[in-house]
Amino acid sequence: MAESPVRRPGGRSAHVRTSVLDAGLAELVDVGFHALSLEGIAKRAGVNKTTLYRRWESKEALMLDAIRERAAARVPIPDTGSLRDDLLTLVRTAIANLLTPEVQAMVRVGIALAPHEAAVATMVDSFWTDRLAVDGVIVERAIRRGEIPPVDPAELIEAVLGPPYFRALVAGRPVTDDFLVRTVDLVLNGVGADDTARC
Repeated sequence: MAESPVRRPGGRSAHVRTSVLDAGLAELVDVGFHALSLEGIAKRAGVNKTTLYRRWESKEALMLDAIRERAAARVPIPDTGSLRDDLLTLVRTAIANLLTPEVQAMVRVGIALAPHEAAVATMVDSFWTDRLAVDGVIVERAIRRGEIPPVDPAELIEAVLGPPYFRALVAGRPVTDDFLVRTVDLVLNGVGADDTARC
């Protein structure tokens, strides 16, 4: 009896989706957001443009999926048992992801266009609302462990990510690991973290 062929997880549909999302980010870097089109992304991915139109109603919808997938793959949510270690792991991977050309391009689109273009503003808000909720799980765990008093998880994550994002994108200064450690410790001191949890 012949063995059944081994099927890849997700199959061809998942492979096509990944190819399209990767192509979208690469196309953004090359042509910029205003010149970005579903047709151009389809050509780059080597698929028919109707494949994209069936799945995404606009380039903003496609790019939202692309940046979500990139963040999920490259910035996993740590669970070390320590809020300080979790935050350090998170901010290190987040900044490594930010410093790639694709993610820098997406962030700059949000900064430049969200105040003026409703579709971009919706895309940016959707990404950060979802992502801060995901990242905030590490804060919720720390509150349950008694490491910190109750705080807004999203605001704590923003306080950790904000300074290195500013340094990288606005000030154009290097984001060193020492800077990340100081930022995390400053935030933890500010919320009254249990010092014994940081030993």
